[in-house]
Amino acid sequence: MLSRIAKSTNGKLLPYIVGATATFAVATSAYHYSSLRANTSSMINNENSKVFIGNDKWIDLSLLSIKDESHDTKRFIFKLPTEDSVSGLTLASALLTKFYNEETGKNVIRPYTPVSDLDSKGTIEFVIKHYPDGPMTSHIFQLKPTDTLSFKGPIPKWQWTPNSFEKITLIGAGSGITPLYQLAHHIVNNTEDKTKVELIYGNKTPNDILLKQELDLLHEKYPDKFNVTYFVDSKDNANGAGNIDTDPKLHLGFISKEFLTTNISKANENTHLFVCGPPPFMKTFSGEKKSPRDQGELTGILKDLGYNKEQVFKF
Repeated sequence: MLSRIAKSTNGKLLPYIVGATATFAVATSAYHYSSLRANTSSMINNENSKVFIGNDKWIDLSLLSIKDESHDTKRFIFKLPTEDSVSGLTLASALLTKFYNEETGKNVIRPYTPVSDLDSKGTIEFVIKHYPDGPMTSHIFQLKPTDTLSFKGPIPKWQWTPNSFEKITLIGAGSGITPLYQLAHHIVNNTEDKTKVELIYGNKTPNDILLKQELDLLHEKYPDKFNVTYFVDSKDNANGAGNIDTDPKLHLGFISKEFLTTNISKANENTHLFVCGPPPFMKTFSGEKKSPRDQGELTGILKDLGYNKEQVFKF
């Protein structure tokens, strides 16, 4: 075809120009195809790197290491299948754990919220408190490095959308800090999310405050975005965990209705509360959940302060 075009125009350059244009078009198409293929491949690889995708599949993870957090709480670090693997969890969500109890002949299944960054590659971390009468925590606490534990998920809790509220308040106690920390950590570290976070966290003693180093660091790095107040029943056995006399964030006593009245946002559409703790704590502040899917009615201190069930989420 090029020779016919060249002949009809009596020019020798046109075939070259047409040919160059065609070559350029082919090259451009090839480039775009290559780029699209690379981007698609990258997206597929990112999706494939997610370990937990909600497909109801139990996955055994090997325990990498164990670290002490307090006298009855440890940090368990598990290996993901590959060094490039990520958990696949979203904000905010958890995982189910499972083991077979030979004494009862039944599976024991419990949910736990990881404290590691959701985008962390290669490992996933949990801070877990040992309850002597808890079959799952007793099982986990006897695990040794290289032992495995079965996980499944993710289990969605609250689907967080950045800038949904001007400010949120997190109220927790004991090991109930883990979902609250997951929420606070990711909101505060997201520069695009302007939500302010207020955490009020109760424990027995300063030594029982879990993730204190991480929480204090968040406050130091983002003082205008994150604030934390600790309450302890007793200042005994502090051992450097905090000095009530010098640390303005550390208070002796229980989290009171009077403190909340003065220090948290009033009930309105620009704020939300998240609560997590042991049953007596939940009963006092918000009432317990009826089930994982049923929040139940709002009762307790938060109802007395004028909040309704749409403004309070129970982890």
